[in-house]
Amino acid sequence: MKIVARISLVLMVLTAPAFAAITVYSPANGSTVGTNVPFSATGSTTCAKGVASMAVWVNNIEKYTEDGPNLSVTVVLPAGTYSAAVQQWDYCGNTATVPLTIHVTSSAGVSVSSPASGATVGDPVSFAASATSSCAKGVASMGIYENGQRIYAVSGAAINTQLSLGSGAQQAVVQEWDNCGGSTSTPVNFTVNAGNQISQIQGSGGWNQWGELPPAYDICSSDPCGGVNWSMYQHLTTNSLSGNMSQFNIGGSTPYSDALFSNPVMGQGSAAIPDTARTIIPNVHNFTYDAYVFVTNPAVTEALEFDVNMYLNGTGMEWGTQCDHLADGQWDYWNNVDAKWEPSGAPCNLVYGWNHVTLQVQRESNNDLLYQTITLNGVTYTLNVTVAPFAVSSSWYGVTVNYQMDGNYEQSANTTYLDKFSLTYW
Repeated sequence: MKIVARISLVLMVLTAPAFAAITVYSPANGSTVGTNVPFSATGSTTCAKGVASMAVWVNNIEKYTEDGPNLSVTVVLPAGTYSAAVQQWDYCGNTATVPLTIHVTSSAGVSVSSPASGATVGDPVSFAASATSSCAKGVASMGIYENGQRIYAVSGAAINTQLSLGSGAQQAVVQEWDNCGGSTSTPVNFTVNAGNQISQIQGSGGWNQWGELPPAYDICSSDPCGGVNWSMYQHLTTNSLSGNMSQFNIGGSTPYSDALFSNPVMGQGSAAIPDTARTIIPNVHNFTYDAYVFVTNPAVTEALEFDVNMYLNGTGMEWGTQCDHLADGQWDYWNNVDAKWEPSGAPCNLVYGWNHVTLQVQRESNNDLLYQTITLNGVTYTLNVTVAPFAVSSSWYGVTVNYQMDGNYEQSANTTYLDKFSLTYW
């Protein structure tokens, strides 16, 4: 829930709260897998009695059920595209579901979805790949070689990780080994640009704060803003990852109200990079938004939003990305033209404690916005979705980063923390 460029939004999530969550390790959403499809997941819940059972559904048919919070099974499927889901139930009557789209092929090989061959990416590099094998026993493990040296290995038929490689041209190979002694690999050559980084944004000055009330979600600057209140406290050291953590709070009486926190890191109003000569921002085409978010109560955290905004020559570009945790359980991206959220299909389930979020986005040569990848807690989802920009005043000039907390159906009091928040640009 938000406003586009803090101008307008009409979106209201009408949903009951969820108290259960699922982390799916394989298969990755949108991945291509072999006919022996490995499903692996872990369930969690606030129910004191714990998780009762978990299940795998394929095309609305229940394929497998296992008692307890851990799921591990191989489902044999013929070649084709399937709508799958991993579901859990707890002993308090709560349930959670993670939808998945999988493409099954009978041929063996390694499919690399990130990084794209020939691409220029930031550091660390998000690797996402899956493997299939003609071996009836399936894929045993996968590895990543960089310039001839193995730098990563994992059991199973999927890779989702971030690796710091440093700047320059990279020659990587993603390889799989199956349980019959066979192996296949796929090369991927790309360039790493470490870029320039604005770090510890959570502890910097210049933050602006607003409330947003449904249904229009226009910003208001006076707390409690007729039904929503919010606050921010910086430079906290206890339990901080960096020694300079910031606390963000939301509450009030109007359901589904939001609190928006924004920092102009470049251009107008920026203490970090004013760019008064206007020589830096016109040449920026890539951003990496990276932050650690401590969630204190997943059961009342309706959604968390992470945005990069760029304004240049009368063009507004907002890479809006939200973890719609208690609604559709997906990552949503912002459609600038139609002023609405679009579901990405990538699951998003926040857990109690630190959640590491990395967003990779790009400004195309015609100012279209490319959503490249989202990485949550080490799992990378490749979007590669392009949306058009929108018109703004020609006087607007700069780059801002946003963090937003959305209230739930009761507007429950909620607290989150940000740490090690950075924006890398090149």
